[in-house]
Amino acid sequence: MCGIVGILGKHEVSPIILDALQRLEYRGYDSAGIATLDLGRVERRRALGKLINLSDLLVHEPLRGKAGIGHTRWATHGGPSVANAHPHHAGKVAVVHNGIIENFRALREELTASGGEFTSETDTETIVHLASRFTAKGMSPLDAARATLARLEGAFALAFLFEGEEDLMIAARRGSPLVIGIGDGEMYVGSDAIALAPLTDQLIYLEEGDWAALSRTSVEIYDDQGKPVTRPITRIAIENTRVDKSGHRHFMAKEMEEQPAVLQTALQNYLSRDQKALELPKEVDFAGADRVMVVACGTAHYACHVAKYWFEKFAGVPVEIDIASEFRYRAPVLTEKTIAVFVSQSGETADTLAALRHVKDHVAKTIAVVNVPTSSIAREADVALPLHAGPEIGVASTKAFTAQLLVLALLALKAGEDRKRLGAAMLGQHLDALQSVPGYVAQALNHEEDYRRIADVLARQDDVLFLGRGLMYPLALEAALKLKEISYIHAEAYAAGELKHGPIALIDKDLPVVVMAPQDELFDKTISNMQEVMARGGQIILITDQSGLQKAGHSGQALVMPSVPSFIAPFIYAVPAQMLAYHTALARGTDVDQPRNLAKSVTVE
Repeated sequence: MCGIVGILGKHEVSPIILDALQRLEYRGYDSAGIATLDLGRVERRRALGKLINLSDLLVHEPLRGKAGIGHTRWATHGGPSVANAHPHHAGKVAVVHNGIIENFRALREELTASGGEFTSETDTETIVHLASRFTAKGMSPLDAARATLARLEGAFALAFLFEGEEDLMIAARRGSPLVIGIGDGEMYVGSDAIALAPLTDQLIYLEEGDWAALSRTSVEIYDDQGKPVTRPITRIAIENTRVDKSGHRHFMAKEMEEQPAVLQTALQNYLSRDQKALELPKEVDFAGADRVMVVACGTAHYACHVAKYWFEKFAGVPVEIDIASEFRYRAPVLTEKTIAVFVSQSGETADTLAALRHVKDHVAKTIAVVNVPTSSIAREADVALPLHAGPEIGVASTKAFTAQLLVLALLALKAGEDRKRLGAAMLGQHLDALQSVPGYVAQALNHEEDYRRIADVLARQDDVLFLGRGLMYPLALEAALKLKEISYIHAEAYAAGELKHGPIALIDKDLPVVVMAPQDELFDKTISNMQEVMARGGQIILITDQSGLQKAGHSGQALVMPSVPSFIAPFIYAVPAQMLAYHTALARGTDVDQPRNLAKSVTVE
């Protein structure tokens, strides 16, 4: 989603802003721009496409000034174009914006009627015209910003510059994240800590509805009622915000390879020193729960599907899974004994955050499973369980997905322990199994040539089908999503038993069908479904273990995974889901880390 950077600095800011915007590329964007104050006047440079285009423009048309704002845009209102790129400028005001202004049409009509001339299709331009009209009436920048914010409906993170105000920037957030960085005689604004990491390790996270007036030496913060407030300064570990590829061709490749280490780190943080007992926060208690509700979007949603199997098997507690964007609109029944779990890599996913706020005062406990412990979802939930995965830059989630699985597995085991469904011996067996996961994931990663060989087949297709049963059904869904995301191949996933209820009509000799089938209690049934595909000429690609391969009698394309207990199979089979998508994307020449139309952190509904 859109990225914002603002700097009140001691030096020329445009190259520093450009560098910070490059650290925000992972969020997804289609255009970029920078505005500075040069001798008190706003100057802008905007470019379509990648940041290299803006960089080239700045070589030929440099921007001077020690105060500036920058932006990477992910299109919502109006397609990608220079005219629609941020920053927007009208009168004496320049603005960058992440979010959606829901009442922009009414505001635009009002502003046009009073003489405003619009040059873009964006909702954001209404903000800058509104603020400009207030300043033209003689309002101070602070009063103009306050009056503007009062008129806006929707979600936003904003940074304002005002002509003639070289030592002032105004920042505001409602629904979209924004952080202030404190430097030595400098002040910064950014969409996240990664953007500001090389500049400062002292951050202030604005709360919902906050707005702030910044100078180079001071920050004044006001809440949504306009009352002065103090927000704590958080110190971040700079090493936790590194975003280099460490010699890998893509961030996704690096992040897949990091999975064994990430999983080991998470285990160390949530198990006792002897690795024999769970050590989760004392607030995590499922003893009196009447059900567990898990809410997420995208890949995190599929991790929740896996967790449903675990919770119901280990704890005997009913589980409801919801897509966050649908949750609030189905009038969910909430009880005082419900535990609600919200899963999000960024911790800023707008739909998931809105779902959390919807239930917060109506359930027993809200638990956040997030990768960013300072994020909005982490701060607003009753309990936050960090993934300890480190920054994930590739848009297609990999290490965060397997880390989500691990934390959810630990929660399911805790629920079984709290509800007296898992004795010490059985809990110990499951914890032993989890401790073997990093090693098995490393083994699964070590099949590069096999992944490349099968990816060469998939890369020539327009459609691919994925099948799985039980715990493998969510993995099939995840594999199809990965392939769609980064290779742009149409892919579908079905529970294998559903094949004959309609999808089997798709089968012909040209359709690859990827079957995920470890030798577990559902193996024979999955292989029967595979035989139905083979009888109709479908191209089978079987992902199984060695004994499963022998039992299936399959002589076609196959990937052989380690043989593991069914409980931990989702961790292992996540690897071929990721690696096949990655190598297929390489074969097709697509943009692996920044696939078209997608954003890493979806901060608008």
